[in-house]
Amino acid sequence: MKTGLSPGTPVYTGEKKRNKTIAIEIFDYNGEKFTESEFKDIADLGKYNNAETVTWINVDGIHDVEIIKQIAEQFKLHPLVVEDIVNIHQRPKVDHYGEYVYIVLKMVYYNKQNELTVEQVSMIVGKNLVITFQEAGKDGDVFATIRDCIRSVNYKIRTEGADFLAYSIIDAIVDNYFNVLEIAGQKLEDMEDSLITDPSKTTLNQFHEIKSELVFLRQAIWPMREVINNLQRISDTLIKGSMNMYFSDVYDHVIQIVDSLELYREMTSEMVDIYLSSLSNRLNEVMKTLTIIATIFMPLTFIVGLYGMNFHYIPELNWHYGYPAVWGVIVIVTVAMMYYFKRRRWM
Repeated sequence: MKTGLSPGTPVYTGEKKRNKTIAIEIFDYNGEKFTESEFKDIADLGKYNNAETVTWINVDGIHDVEIIKQIAEQFKLHPLVVEDIVNIHQRPKVDHYGEYVYIVLKMVYYNKQNELTVEQVSMIVGKNLVITFQEAGKDGDVFATIRDCIRSVNYKIRTEGADFLAYSIIDAIVDNYFNVLEIAGQKLEDMEDSLITDPSKTTLNQFHEIKSELVFLRQAIWPMREVINNLQRISDTLIKGSMNMYFSDVYDHVIQIVDSLELYREMTSEMVDIYLSSLSNRLNEVMKTLTIIATIFMPLTFIVGLYGMNFHYIPELNWHYGYPAVWGVIVIVTVAMMYYFKRRRWM
């Protein structure tokens, strides 16, 4: 933690990645030409600061603070921005720093182990320049479609500015929320069936896992409404007023996602009642079965107890058919009681 440090001191707050190096991916394009490269020398990045073409610099990895500081120096980023980039516990937000806009987003997806992953994406939007800082990189991000669109001359993104590229990145992140919610919704439906048919501890643990995922989703998605609203209020050379209709469409998607998320949260509350009800019903069925068995054995116990007494003068003791007769009474009583229980629908 950075307790006691001065404001603007960058401290990486994520998981330490000692064996991973930071990779820098660059897309530089306009309507006629396009180049894609990976930079090794950070000092050369400065040439994209005032380029006439649109440039997207995607930084894969933020764990090496010194490299992030060097990149920030090339583009004259404020120390508070650098501090927020390496602090992965930021709330989604928008800050206007005059020559650029700083945006914090949460990218959510299920990894190869089907585990929910929430990753912070920091974005700098300048004149003809977009820089994104992310933790996992292109192997885990949701920007594959944007890369393909930039590579093709037939898409609108090639003829638009950096603000449209920023919109495309935000739209890709928001659209992927739908995919995540669809998977979470399917898990909830399967869980609901399991809670009814098999309300076990394993099922309950899975339910708590899904509930925790929904909490993470809520923390990532809810602030997005404020982010889009703030972007719509910006109208200058960085984000043109014509972008409002695009951000309005993203805002509608965010509202739809929030509504679905709230519905799923209500479902989780109801599923707790379903679990307790299913558990109670299961216990009642067990108790009913045990009660029926105990009730059937009560007269049988009486009969064998009666003839188990050690009195010498019991009439049936010397009767040749006494033993078969007792068994006959036992069978008749058992069958009669089961028939009675069946008629009353107790079993």
